[in-house]
Amino acid sequence: MTSTVPAAVEQAVRQQPPITMFGPDFPYAYDDFLAHPAGLGQIPATEHGREVAVVGGGLSGLVAAYELMKMGLRPVVYEADQLGGRLRTVGFDGCDPSLTAELGAMRFPPSATAVQHYIDLVGLRTSPFPNPLAEATPSTVVDLKGESHYATTIDDLPQVYRDVADAWRRCLEEGADFSAMNRALRERDVPRIREIWARLVEKLDNQTFYGFLCDSDAFRSFRHREIFGQVGFGTGGWDTDFPNSILEILRVVYTEADDHHRGIVGGSQQLPLRLWRREPEKIVHWAPGTSLASLHDNGEPRPAVARLDRTADDRITVTDEHGEVRTYRAAVFTAQSWLLLSRIDCDDSLFPIDHWTAIERTHYMESSKLFVPVDRPFWRDEDPATGRDVMSMTLTDRMTRGTYLLDDGPDRPAVICLSYTWCDDSLKWLPLSADERMEVMLKSLGEIYPDVDIRGHVIGDPVTVSWENEPWFLGAFKANLPGHYRYQRRLFTHFMQDRLPADRRGLFLAGDDISWTAGWAEGAVQTALNAVWGVMHHFGGATDPGNPGPGDVFDEIAPVELPED
Repeated sequence: MTSTVPAAVEQAVRQQPPITMFGPDFPYAYDDFLAHPAGLGQIPATEHGREVAVVGGGLSGLVAAYELMKMGLRPVVYEADQLGGRLRTVGFDGCDPSLTAELGAMRFPPSATAVQHYIDLVGLRTSPFPNPLAEATPSTVVDLKGESHYATTIDDLPQVYRDVADAWRRCLEEGADFSAMNRALRERDVPRIREIWARLVEKLDNQTFYGFLCDSDAFRSFRHREIFGQVGFGTGGWDTDFPNSILEILRVVYTEADDHHRGIVGGSQQLPLRLWRREPEKIVHWAPGTSLASLHDNGEPRPAVARLDRTADDRITVTDEHGEVRTYRAAVFTAQSWLLLSRIDCDDSLFPIDHWTAIERTHYMESSKLFVPVDRPFWRDEDPATGRDVMSMTLTDRMTRGTYLLDDGPDRPAVICLSYTWCDDSLKWLPLSADERMEVMLKSLGEIYPDVDIRGHVIGDPVTVSWENEPWFLGAFKANLPGHYRYQRRLFTHFMQDRLPADRRGLFLAGDDISWTAGWAEGAVQTALNAVWGVMHHFGGATDPGNPGPGDVFDEIAPVELPED
């Protein structure tokens, strides 16, 4: 709910370079890599036109496929569901087509500079997202234990909320060297980043988020910890993350991934869909006008993958759900890694055993959303008795947890995200239909706004998603538990395949759950670029000396390696 930047450094920070998702685990400048005029590298002409399988048509898969195509390779994209993955934008039956719901990613931080590269590349626009107490949010209501507080800034809330915000700042400063790391990330001071982070990884890998709070004198009060969990910072309450590793949380707050969010105008799914159709200005081997869509029959990806095998000469063989078998010298797997354990029949020799262990130990978060279309943004009406908005962006401990109000102006239909929940809060209504969920959420909101007829403004059927119930996802995203750092390191560094046995190479992992920042599109893009470098290297290619790739500088900035014994 509040800024994660300590007040003592806010003014100085304004004079510093902008914060980006540069580390802390692997401080490599992906944005500079993408922007360099030399491009991402090249492969020998003898390999031009060679097919590379890309399993998964989400953002990571399409970034990898797009960049490999530009190098002269022929990506063959397999997609079980629909292009976009968890960048999924849907409409409402029978309603104005401009009304959309973001079932997956709906907001992006300015620090996600690699994602922004592709947003700009395909010509999309962004606008501020109405998070709690954000400048773009007219008002926020915090409702806890049956008591509601109306606010436009944090100063409008009772003192205890400001005390909690201050406790969080002090906790970060005292327990995680926030100011020093923030400054090092802004200045891209790699030695300093690595020095601070190595110490914290060793110290905190076994610590939960909740344990980190409890160890801080700033959070000695249970009441403060409870309020923080329910209201939180940035986008709202984070108590559902309390069992997770504190390292997961520090990555978010260090890089301001949970602040200053923007949404893609017209819907986030446009980004992968436009990449699919985009014809690059600079492309090797292929004729001008080539796109990923044009390289696929009827402009459609291949169907779901049913089986993956290693076959003769260290090839990767892909069998799709229709029984068609194709063999490749290299493949990139970008779908959620749990699918390798369940939905896809896999040869054990695909990965070394310690990588299989890391995949099995991956911990996923559940997440659900429920949206309804409404006739207009009635929440902007003024209550004549109070002079306040009749309804606000709402954080609560009731079933809805987070309610977001989304509109494009006073005279147009609008959308309410009635509920956005995580983990146990998401599982509470997993068995319910969309209509049943709506009834539960309207009841909860009716207790907060007894004089507002929300139902009377609804003009269409609700749409909902529970990512844990989606057969090709099985959860929203990875969230490491304490002690999982070593597993994540194995997955992230998998693209450095010259360190693997010769008979375990050629299949590259990518996707946000392979990254250090799962749940953020930036992680999906960064690991896609790692895989692109890996495939290029596998085919005997190289980067321009003036624009070294992530693998070229790996040894200088490699993630902390904890002992295994």
